[in-house]
Amino acid sequence: MNRRPPLFRNEEKTLGVDAHGPLLESIRAGKIEFHAVGRGHYPGARLGARELPGLLSLGYWDARGNQDWGMDFHRNEGIEICLLETGAMKFAVDRKKHPLGPGDLTITRPWQAHRQGDPLIAAGRLHWATIAVGAERPDQAWQWPPWVLLGAEDRAELARRLRLTETQVWRAPADVLRSFRRLAAAVEEPSAARRYSPVAVGLNELLLGVLEMLRAENRTERPRLGSPEHSVELFLADLRTNVNSLRHHWTLEDMAAACGMGTTLFSRMCRRLTNDSPVRYLNLARLDAAMRILRAEPSKRVTEVAFECGFQSSQYFANQFRRRFGRTPSEHRERAGRKRRVS
Repeated sequence: MNRRPPLFRNEEKTLGVDAHGPLLESIRAGKIEFHAVGRGHYPGARLGARELPGLLSLGYWDARGNQDWGMDFHRNEGIEICLLETGAMKFAVDRKKHPLGPGDLTITRPWQAHRQGDPLIAAGRLHWATIAVGAERPDQAWQWPPWVLLGAEDRAELARRLRLTETQVWRAPADVLRSFRRLAAAVEEPSAARRYSPVAVGLNELLLGVLEMLRAENRTERPRLGSPEHSVELFLADLRTNVNSLRHHWTLEDMAAACGMGTTLFSRMCRRLTNDSPVRYLNLARLDAAMRILRAEPSKRVTEVAFECGFQSSQYFANQFRRRFGRTPSEHRERAGRKRRVS
């Protein structure tokens, strides 16, 4: 049975689809000016079922002072194009940090973990458009929504350039900035009938402007970024860095399905990338995560750490931990606690 990859599970605290909790709280508290349209869990005025299907979120926020909130790493179900018009902001994608200034444009793909703020949001005006493209992994072809009016060759080129280049931050050309400003005015229109046309036209202008920017930059394309092997790389990286993914009760079949392939091919690629089997790699990732937690939180109970990292038996966890690190989890926790007291 095919299952969605972990980046789109809606389990509590999973590094998955952005739940926008801190943003929603800041809006309710009146900390920022916020105008947007959205569907599903995306905040803003509700888009109708037939209103630009595939548009997930469009809008802007205006933070007039440095904020006391930030957004954790998350992924979106679609491609997200953001423009920082004024101010400054820290931005991170795939765990790499980028300082943004006025006129900086960021583009994240559906599978890319990213975060606005480091960790807090700074003063600034941020525009965004999030568009579903029917892909959850790098190796899947993109399908633009029907209201995207670029020609077939242009749509294919735009998808190819975005999928196969590593760049996440650009300097926005003037026409992209103008498109976002027009879209900002459009989302302030309360009538869905009146905003439909300016939003549809503005989004097509935006996508065309992005395509022309990519053509002018002409960054090197790397076909491997759109390969099944890269999907496996991202999946394994998520296991290394996201303890919430480790908590899932993975089977070999589940892991292979998350990467869109059969168990034989997945096992072969995992062996090639890690020199280990998928099940052993998962077990080692869980042990490494447990070691980090015991070091950072020495007061946490060993059994709690075991379950948090996906082990279903505390005794099995203790045996595996000692085999890997040469001491029991309790001994490791006590050593970490002593070091903290000395420092």
